[in-house]
Amino acid sequence: MRFSKYYIKTLKETPKEAEIVSHKLLLRAGMIKKLASGVYTYLPMGYRTLRKVENIVREEMNKAGAVELFMPVLQPAEIWQESGRWDVMGAEMIRLKDRHERDFVLGPTHEEVITDIVRSDIFSYKALPINLYQIQTKFRDERRPRFGLMRGREFLMKDGYSFSVDREGLDKEFDNMQQAYSKIFSRCGLDFRIVDADSGAIGGSGSKEFHVMANSGEDELIFCDSCHYGANVEKATNVITNLPKEELKEPVLVPTPNIAKIEDVVKSLEVEIERTVKAIMYKDVVNDKPYMVLIRGDIEVNEVKVKNLIDTIDIVMLTDEEIQKLGLFKGFIGPYGLDLKSKGITVIADESVINIPNHTAGGNQKDTHYLNVNYGRDYTADIVADVRKVKEGDICSICGKPLRVARGIECGHIFKLGKKYSTPMHAVVLDENGKEVVMEMGCYGIGISRTMSAAIEQNNDENGIIWSTAIAPFIVDVIATNMKDEAQVSLAEELHNLLEENGIETIYDDRNERAGFKFKDADLIGFPFKVVCGKKSSEGIVELKIRRTNETIEIEKSKVVETVKELMKKY
Repeated sequence: MRFSKYYIKTLKETPKEAEIVSHKLLLRAGMIKKLASGVYTYLPMGYRTLRKVENIVREEMNKAGAVELFMPVLQPAEIWQESGRWDVMGAEMIRLKDRHERDFVLGPTHEEVITDIVRSDIFSYKALPINLYQIQTKFRDERRPRFGLMRGREFLMKDGYSFSVDREGLDKEFDNMQQAYSKIFSRCGLDFRIVDADSGAIGGSGSKEFHVMANSGEDELIFCDSCHYGANVEKATNVITNLPKEELKEPVLVPTPNIAKIEDVVKSLEVEIERTVKAIMYKDVVNDKPYMVLIRGDIEVNEVKVKNLIDTIDIVMLTDEEIQKLGLFKGFIGPYGLDLKSKGITVIADESVINIPNHTAGGNQKDTHYLNVNYGRDYTADIVADVRKVKEGDICSICGKPLRVARGIECGHIFKLGKKYSTPMHAVVLDENGKEVVMEMGCYGIGISRTMSAAIEQNNDENGIIWSTAIAPFIVDVIATNMKDEAQVSLAEELHNLLEENGIETIYDDRNERAGFKFKDADLIGFPFKVVCGKKSSEGIVELKIRRTNETIEIEKSKVVETVKELMKKY
């Protein structure tokens, strides 16, 4: 392929819309072009990489025994209403009506469609297990599309669905997909971690995320280097060290004028922050029911854990006005000395609270706090659970060593859906005893376009993208430094043809431009190797430049193919 005949439009300046590295470089390298907010065209160079990621995914899914199909983008409302998600999914769904005023949605995901297919075709346990997948464009009306391909309104995704006769079959397929996904991200040349995760709107019980590690990642991840425990911060657990037991004292109400923040309370009353309890007020967005969440003063509430605990779509903190209507005083709320039941408040206590002797809490009167409050004696909670947010240095619940925090980009997610969709949609088979059983489902997604973007976030420098050879648009860029030098041009064309004949994807930069200009474009786009035909071309000597290491090797033309093939195994 000749550079002059290919569609490559690189940019010197970064468009103002671009915020993160991958967005900037995808635009500057001429790999994508914006059509509308969150909607992009994949230009030829970017499309080549996108297809390479897609093909790796397809190959590993096929090896794992999954079968490919292709489902419609346009989905009728009826199947979403049947599963119960038509009203739950909210504003992210791009809904529309046809000419007959029938409701449809542009598919954000395909659980309903695949369940409808399988329930109408499979009736016996003998046909199970089965794993069906597709690579399909998805649509979600993001409130704030941003970061290029990271959070768009239209994106390419692999979504797969398994159906099993029992839980054991689901667990087996879940493990199978975990292994397949690990192979996919390894083949793409990415540093990734598998972490426990929240299932979110998709639902189900167990789920794991596959994160490409990058400092720019939106997700905060918790790791243990000793036992390899890993979890999204939304799901992470830790061990709370109990304070020493001591004689219980009687509660004392003390004045704390204008002292509402926990840090100020600690300073004013000269108490340890580990001996304080915060009361934070939330409500369930579905029914407006209020909740008081109690947690140790030095720990933050994990709102996702609270949301999952009470099994609701979402929770929000009460406004100042809503707190006042309950007869409470913001900054001075506590669990002691308050008739919570009459106010309809459900109390959730984090596990960190129940073993703090003689702790300090809000006084439920303006400008007051209680000293020497004790859980069990002075108050109890309706629910005691882990609702805390884990942070750097906390103790691992598996091995007891310190945890660390890193950031990642979620590119894959696997779920144990169980019977969440198969029960309401009546996806059943007859078991070996002729008894009707509901199928157990699994769901397995990979963001193809997001993986492409995440690869750049993880692999770049000040000059541009650094692709691995597995997903680079071209492996080698052959450059003649002087297009007027017949020896250079002749050798460049010879090597371009030779590399192509040996199955190495090569582009020949035949533009009549300065060598430095060509080098900059090559580094910006991220070709793994440059073969430079320069002053020693008449002697059959070229320079082979390695993009990832900036190393330059001077070799004879006869060794170029062999050397590139060896380097491809490494990079």
